[in-house]
Amino acid sequence: MADVFEEVEEQLRSDRYRSLALKLLPWLGGLLAIALAVAGGYEFYDYSRTQAAAKASDEYNQAMEAYAQGRTSEAQTLWTEVSKSPAKAYKALSLQHLAGLRLADGKTAEGVQLLDQAAAAAPDILLADAARLKAAFALLDTASLADMHTRLDPLTKEGRPYRTEAQEALAFAKLLAGDTAGARGDFVVISLSPDAQDSARNRARAAMALIDSGSAKVVPAAVKAALALPKPPPEPVG
Repeated sequence: MADVFEEVEEQLRSDRYRSLALKLLPWLGGLLAIALAVAGGYEFYDYSRTQAAAKASDEYNQAMEAYAQGRTSEAQTLWTEVSKSPAKAYKALSLQHLAGLRLADGKTAEGVQLLDQAAAAAPDILLADAARLKAAFALLDTASLADMHTRLDPLTKEGRPYRTEAQEALAFAKLLAGDTAGARGDFVVISLSPDAQDSARNRARAAMALIDSGSAKVVPAAVKAALALPKPPPEPVG
């Protein structure tokens, strides 16, 4: 008789488990579906990102080749396409190239706007500061000294990748604005900086010599004339 009771109890227990399982099954199925959807979505996102980067890389390289061969219009079309890509590095680089084309055409405002967009799109400080520095140089002969400080001061901070170049640009901005004392102080720092390249130190020493000789008064006109010179066209490959 005890065996019968145990068998019945076991059956009831089995029925309860089966009933509980049937009640939980839809919930478990829903959770599984959500988990699969999340995993699938991530894989699709990762795949899409990889595909976008591959496409952007291919189009960017095509643009570079076209530009090197003198097919500027084709290069501009390709860079414009890449500038809309979610691949941030290629987007930032393409925006910088488009900016260069605008600047070469004398469209400074449009070029600087594209460089600012490139800085905002860049995935790292190296690309971002390169765009910011180019924008500052583009404005060197037209922007006020206050505007140049706004653009260049952050780039001169310790640890920034183009710190010396930004210091040099700011020194020339001061020189163009007539602040020869401030410019000379910056050139002294650059001439003594172990982080500066030899070419930058040499330019700093030459600028200091001009300032000390009193010839710096002609420098602003010379710098503006140099900045106004058209850039040479790309040499054809082959």
